[in-house]
Amino acid sequence: MITLEPLRHGLRQALESIAEGWHHLRERAARALTYFTHRPTDEGADRERMARSPRWGLLPAEIKEEKDRIVVRLEVPGMEPDRFDIQVLGDTLIVRGEKVAERERIGGRYYLLERAYGAFERVVPLPVRVKASGAEATYRRGVLTVVLPKETPETGRRIPIKVT
Repeated sequence: MITLEPLRHGLRQALESIAEGWHHLRERAARALTYFTHRPTDEGADRERMARSPRWGLLPAEIKEEKDRIVVRLEVPGMEPDRFDIQVLGDTLIVRGEKVAERERIGGRYYLLERAYGAFERVVPLPVRVKASGAEATYRRGVLTVVLPKETPETGRRIPIKVT
């Protein structure tokens, strides 16, 4: 007689492995998951596409700390450089923008819409305080790179005491 126990054990291990993978993916992508606000449009085809496109998208980032600066790279494909608004508040980088759908005048019907469109805001916590005044940004091949000089901590200064 064949027992089902080995089959149950194998199935249980497979399900646990899948659950662990999803949990790991969710933890790693939690900050990158970004909400896109759709704006109403006047044209029917664009309105349909915007309504069917996802409101959430991944904008993954990487942060590299170097000796005197922080380099943040953010994947934001399909944008124009003038559509970004970048700010530094304390130890946080805030990137806002709007990803606009390309307008197509030809007929057809979408079967798959996975690209998110609309206004977004991505908040990136920085490991140290930076000088916003010296920040520089570039955009190339769908990657926004923001270079932020580190804020130098004030060094202690000995205060002499005057004898009166």
